[in-house]
Amino acid sequence: MVSDILTPDQLKKVDPVFGQLSFDNHEQIVFCNDKDTGLKAIIGIHNTVLGPALGGTRMWQYANEWEALNDVLRLSRGMTYKSAITGLNLGGGKAVIIGDAKTQKTPELMRRFGEFVHSLSGKYITAEDVGMETSDMDTVREVTPYVTGISESLGGSGNPSPITAYGVFMGMKAASKYKFGTDDLENKSVLVQGIGHVGESLVEHLTNDGAKVIISDINESRLEAVSSKYGATIYKGSDLYSEPVDIYAPCALGATINNDTINKIQAKVIAGAANNQLANEVVHGKLLQEKGIVYAPDFLINAGGIINVYAELEKYGKAEIMRKTENIYNTTLEILNNAEKNSVTTLDAALTIAKNRIAERKNKNS
Repeated sequence: MVSDILTPDQLKKVDPVFGQLSFDNHEQIVFCNDKDTGLKAIIGIHNTVLGPALGGTRMWQYANEWEALNDVLRLSRGMTYKSAITGLNLGGGKAVIIGDAKTQKTPELMRRFGEFVHSLSGKYITAEDVGMETSDMDTVREVTPYVTGISESLGGSGNPSPITAYGVFMGMKAASKYKFGTDDLENKSVLVQGIGHVGESLVEHLTNDGAKVIISDINESRLEAVSSKYGATIYKGSDLYSEPVDIYAPCALGATINNDTINKIQAKVIAGAANNQLANEVVHGKLLQEKGIVYAPDFLINAGGIINVYAELEKYGKAEIMRKTENIYNTTLEILNNAEKNSVTTLDAALTIAKNRIAERKNKNS
């Protein structure tokens, strides 16, 4: 009877959660719906061995519910490894709200979402992500304490984007040291794809370091503004992946390194802020290795944001935030060298460190 109402593509998804590659032994998935506010959200809790699951809320106009589910599964998994490899006592979680953040986000919707977060009693702590602002986290804070990234005036750490960008910059410098023998980015050509809050902050760091910055974004007015402010070159070509640059920095959505783009990429280093940059971790990680392209694992170098909001929970100050974020440089170099020594991909080398820390804590707890 089911096959009478499902298309062939839908039949492949008769196991839409447990049967997917993105479902990596997640502990809990919560579907949130509220008719009055129009809220449709999914909270993914991947692993809480090291501590409560902390990860941002993303609001995006997904093509369908399956796309939203797959995104939250991939993102929450990444948060587990991001916290683990950075040495934070946090698990991995993420939330997505289905909708257009520019037209459908309201204070009522955010408060209702906060109530769903609160119902989990601290197992999941939310924060800011794509489509969200610090003010949205302040609204969520009205109904639950399980939120980070709130305004500094309310005792929070504020917008995490600048710290995220600084961590990416540190990781990029480490990857440059490994590939080119120097972490000085002066005259290195860097293509930054996506110039939102994090992307713009990264452009500022690169410009101050003397890099030749090229920027790309779907928002033309944003491109003009950032180009005028920092002197960056706006990409005018038709295929940015084929651009012969030293470093490619994906800072928009994930999966830009995929079957269609991987053979075009001319960059010698990939280091950016986007989550889940590899569409297929195993296949594309290996292909980058074979091509001699240095890939700085995204969940490591974009960890500055979670370091920043973790300060709200552990009550440490800006100096410690910067120290932990700067250490991304050392960890990145360690991973790149370990990958070469053990003939594995840089992603595998990073995952090994993260998974070992989780396993050690799990054994200790038991």
